[in-house]
Amino acid sequence: MRLASALRDLPTRDGVGASRVVIAPGRWACVMDFLLARFPHISAADWQQRLAQGLVLGEAGQPLQADTPAMNGGWLYYYRAVESETAIPFEHQVLYRDAHLLVVDKPHFLPVIPSGKYLQHTLLLRLKQSLELPDLVPIHRIDRDTAGLVLFSLQAASRDAYSAMFRERRVEKSYEAVAGFNPKLAMPVRRESRIRMGAHFMQQAEVPGPVNAITDIDVLEVCGPWARYRLRPLSGQRHQLRVHMMALGLPILNDGIYPQLTPEGSSDQGKPLQLLAKSLAFKDPVSERPMVFESQLRLLPLPSV
Repeated sequence: MRLASALRDLPTRDGVGASRVVIAPGRWACVMDFLLARFPHISAADWQQRLAQGLVLGEAGQPLQADTPAMNGGWLYYYRAVESETAIPFEHQVLYRDAHLLVVDKPHFLPVIPSGKYLQHTLLLRLKQSLELPDLVPIHRIDRDTAGLVLFSLQAASRDAYSAMFRERRVEKSYEAVAGFNPKLAMPVRRESRIRMGAHFMQQAEVPGPVNAITDIDVLEVCGPWARYRLRPLSGQRHQLRVHMMALGLPILNDGIYPQLTPEGSSDQGKPLQLLAKSLAFKDPVSERPMVFESQLRLLPLPSV
């Protein structure tokens, strides 16, 4: 309880909350030794700068020095930083806000939360800063490549009630996608399979075994060799919609992961993945009112050839 309280009490820095890591047992003469071993991709000069700025803290929230003895088994707090973060020139739109809930339209290419090389250019950090909501937390997530609806919790007291809706599959989710059209494939179709990590950590794949992923798929519009589809996921596996469409021989237009993984950094912002989190419907666990939200974003027109 003491450690969790200390983490909650630490202030955000430019919208970034503190991260926490345990000092694993080892021959660490000091904090700097541990940091360099735990994060080998970060230079000593970078850590020295963060330490000087008070961005590395001990269990009680006290600033640490490079030569501070490392306490095996203790917690260490630090603020993430990303050098030369690439700007993402697409804006989000707030669709709804009440005392408990925030509903936002996320553009393509913008991550929901900080991860890897993305920090300030994430939906969460942008919202924290623009709306001055330091305690904002996403209730669910969608892929960086996917556009559309994302829900956020404004209050810790009601957060679990909203999160439970997604855990217990009480949210009706509908997506739209553009992909090739196969007139020989009967629609609508329900795709049921087992999805697990694929050959590359960025990819998922269908594998033998008990079903853990179910998607209802139907055609909304056809234009020559292309079609617009409605996808209704009845489960929540990572990349489920992209994997199921690929398995049907209908990979989503502009998908840089399926069926072939493109090199990192080669994505074309003029060719976004044609997948949109279109609508969310549920019974509000606080007000008990039915809630329906629809994205105001649109996918590209169907290709004519």
